Amino acid sequence: MLQFMQILTSAVLAIFAGYIGAWYFGALEGNFALLLFLATVVTGAYWLAERFYFLPQRRRAAQAVEDAAVQRRAELDRMGIQKVDLDVQEAKGRLLMQPWWLDWTAGLFPVIVVVFLLRSFLFEPFKIPSGSMIPTLLVGDLILVNKFTYGVRLPVIHTKIIEGNTPQRGDVLVFRYPPQPTLDYIKRVVGVPGDEVAYLNKRLTINGKAVDTKAMPDFFEEDSMRYFKQFEEQLGAQPHRLLNNPDVPAFVQGASNFANRQNCRYSVEGVVCKVPEGHYFMMGDNRDNSLDSRYWGFVPEGNIVGRAFFVWMNFGNLKRIGSFN
Repeated sequence: MLQFMQILTSAVLAIFAGYIGAWYFGALEGNFALLLFLATVVTGAYWLAERFYFLPQRRRAAQAVEDAAVQRRAELDRMGIQKVDLDVQEAKGRLLMQPWWLDWTAGLFPVIVVVFLLRSFLFEPFKIPSGSMIPTLLVGDLILVNKFTYGVRLPVIHTKIIEGNTPQRGDVLVFRYPPQPTLDYIKRVVGVPGDEVAYLNKRLTINGKAVDTKAMPDFFEEDSMRYFKQFEEQLGAQPHRLLNNPDVPAFVQGASNFANRQNCRYSVEGVVCKVPEGHYFMMGDNRDNSLDSRYWGFVPEGNIVGRAFFVWMNFGNLKRIGSFN
């Protein structure tokens, strides 16, 4: 039995390691939520087996050794032998010791289940991979996403079980990228269901009303070593900054044939879209360097992961730590 469990555990750990390795080297498209769920289930099964089968079995074996030692001492006492060199505690310790295959499974379960619950229902960390949200979020920012603001969803299958608030204009959202839902994107909510969003000549209009915008000092982008025109925009309750590059034309080039594309009108000036029910129109704050709803369409409500609200680390710039809303 024990030899079989060692072989089985070695195979399970090899499968997990192979999956992670193939994901890391790009041989397959990984799903961290699924991986964490499976790790929780597998280590949980080992934890239950350890608690209700293997540990009681080891305790019985240790107790048998102690009972045998007590009986041996009694026999030696009857024979008049007082000095006995029996190290029962060492033998019991070896019997009670958890084998390596339980250390690497049942021993990890408490940590994995806590991470799984926190990540699935409370807060999830993300890393900003691109400059589409500059100047609000920089490449390398490690952010936290609130998973319960917009309702609680089951992990992996993403089914909502508890209703929450609805996204508002100006919120920064992490969502599953509609053309490829295994990827997570981060953008700002510009249009909510029923809105008519117009982005013409690099000016944003919602339902026929121009969004308040004022010029700010130019923003120096360190990676490109260039200055960009910076503005402050009032979409929601809190103002945010955005960038515009006057050298980039206003028209949207390369928009895909996305769902509900008939709700959008494209021209040399930009795009006008009517947001369908249950969907949101998203844009990056780096307006001329953002692949967003202008190109691939609306974000279904079911694709929302959560609301980004805090930079918890940037190893290149510790001053970045803090709330960005």
